[in-house]
Amino acid sequence: MSSTYLQELAEGKIDFAGQQLIDQVARIVLVLTTIISFIVGFALQSLSVTFGIFGASTLILALAVIPPWPMFNKNPAKWLPAVSSSSTSDSKGGK
Repeated sequence: MSSTYLQELAEGKIDFAGQQLIDQVARIVLVLTTIISFIVGFALQSLSVTFGIFGASTLILALAVIPPWPMFNKNPAKWLPAVSSSSTSDSKGGK
C-alpha cells in the first residue's frame, strides 16, 4: 500500500454528507438493535442474551461507521480561498 493512502486513512476525513449518512445509519441500526435485542431477551428471559445481541451489533456498527470509508467522502466541501493578511488589515484599519 502507498504511504499517502495510509496517511489519508489515518486522518479520518469525511465530508458533511458522509457525516449525515453515518448519523442516520447509526440511529436506525441502534434503535432496531435495541428493539430486537429486547424482544429476544424478553422471549428467552435472559438479560445476558439482550446485552450480548446489543453489544455485538454495536461492535459491528462501530466497524462499519468509524473508519473513514471512501463512500463517506464523495462530496468534499469547496472552501473559499485564503484571504491575504494585508487586505484584511486594510479593511480593519479604519479611517
